[in-house]
Amino acid sequence: MAMANRASVSAVRRFNRFYTRQIGVLRKTYLDSPYSLGEMRVLYELAQNDRLTASDIARALDLDAGYLSRLLRNFEKRGLISRKTSKKDARQSHLALTARGRKLFAPMEERSQRAAGAMLDKLKPAQQSRIVAAMTSIETLLTNGQTARFDAKPSYTLRNPQAGDFGWIISRHAQLYLQEYGWGEPFEGLCAQIVADCVNNFDAERERCWIAELNGENVGCVMLVKDDQPRVARIRLLLVDPKGRGLGLGVKLVDECVQFARGAGYAKITLWTHSVLTAARHVYEKAGFTLTSSEPRHSWGKDVVAEFWDLDL
Repeated sequence: MAMANRASVSAVRRFNRFYTRQIGVLRKTYLDSPYSLGEMRVLYELAQNDRLTASDIARALDLDAGYLSRLLRNFEKRGLISRKTSKKDARQSHLALTARGRKLFAPMEERSQRAAGAMLDKLKPAQQSRIVAAMTSIETLLTNGQTARFDAKPSYTLRNPQAGDFGWIISRHAQLYLQEYGWGEPFEGLCAQIVADCVNNFDAERERCWIAELNGENVGCVMLVKDDQPRVARIRLLLVDPKGRGLGLGVKLVDECVQFARGAGYAKITLWTHSVLTAARHVYEKAGFTLTSSEPRHSWGKDVVAEFWDLDL
């Protein structure tokens, strides 16, 4: 492995000095609380998961076992945490915040949220996306994607399309479906036509497009547009990128379509998919859609089975 040059090392150290000052690490206490940043991090992890052991916390936060033990004893003495002996291993105890601990932590968490929000509010939306993406890249590269987290799942956000998003919908569909199903260029042309029709004939009261974003990066999309039949809506171009899979994102995107369609006064939602798209079919089934018909075709260089699904609202 190549050794880092002096300029790179200096750049990393400069960024470390900048960011520790930016988030207040150098202050005696964190967020004007009675606790240091290290203590607040332990409280944060316990607020997210009530079945952690001291070993779990020490490993994830890279804390000295002796220091952590003293810290936990202090929390326990103040009535902030409780211990419960593990049923599987009597040598271990699961730690949890008490009601008093949660009451103390809640305003600190809210203050931390506001501080991060205030820092981002100084930036334009595009700049916010850039800085979040840069942070994600740093985290992923330095940990090889294996960050120690106790959160059950990372969170995503759904938003309206921004400049460049429609181009992303087309290109990501083309790339992903070629990789996973071998569908060629005519499929990209179809996606481009669907997007063009939606953009050029968009009806804000009866149509919507959602973009799913995770850590500043697009990871999913769906469109709900008017069908040729009266009071019928159609779902188009549902996509969940591999980076966003396993989060229930497909279910959420389809649920947004259904809720919007009901509010817009549609009587039915219809869609066209293919039998090979098993994950999407599962999402539609879960949402209450019914397979109404299917037919074999040769499309995009492959033999496929086209399927048509409907949901009465």
